[in-house]
Amino acid sequence: MANPESTGKRTPWLVIVLLILLCSAGSAVGAYFLLGSGKLDNLLGSSAEAETAAAPVKSPTPLFVPISPFTVNLQGGPGEQRLLYIGLSLKVGNAATEALLKEHMPEVRSRLLMLMASQKAEELVTPAGKDALTAQILGLFNAPLTTPQAPLAIDGVLFSDFIVQ
Repeated sequence: MANPESTGKRTPWLVIVLLILLCSAGSAVGAYFLLGSGKLDNLLGSSAEAETAAAPVKSPTPLFVPISPFTVNLQGGPGEQRLLYIGLSLKVGNAATEALLKEHMPEVRSRLLMLMASQKAEELVTPAGKDALTAQILGLFNAPLTTPQAPLAIDGVLFSDFIVQ
């Protein structure tokens, strides 16, 4: 006859092995039906959609036109001398605007110098004054640099140096 101790030791292992085989078979059958009928593609989306969703969206590289720093005298009261040291870059929307600004950089700098020289130090030290200056700088480019000229795509003014003395 069979030894009762050896049968008792085999029973838990036999149950575990049978459960593993049953789960494996069930998974294989389920995968076969899902892959064969195309339902898995519907559940996961088509492979092209999955690749598109997985690929990160790359934003366009921003274009900047740096303008070398310069120092200007500011408007002030009698006997008062105030200086502004400023460095800035223009954020542009396309390469054509970048090329046009670089071609006409002497005129761009001249316009900026004239605008800066007309400012008052008391106004420039406040955040609202800097915002107003940004709007005035953007307004400088409403007048064309050359004729005929395509519209300029200037998206912003970024200050790299700003010292009022």
